[in-house]
Amino acid sequence: MFGLFKKKTEKEKLQEKYAKLLKEAHALSTTNRKLSDEKVFEAEEIMKKIDQLD
Repeated sequence: MFGLFKKKTEKEKLQEKYAKLLKEAHALSTTNRKLSDEKVFEAEEIMKKIDQLD
């Protein structure tokens, strides 16, 4: 309950977005490989941003 109003840090937001993109890429990998590759690329760009925050 104490974490109810805790705001997420920029790093936490980026990590969630990264995980979401990888999940989408995995789902698309069976139907549309090109879109899947684009999602993986976006996820890699976000990982670079996360690394810069550290």
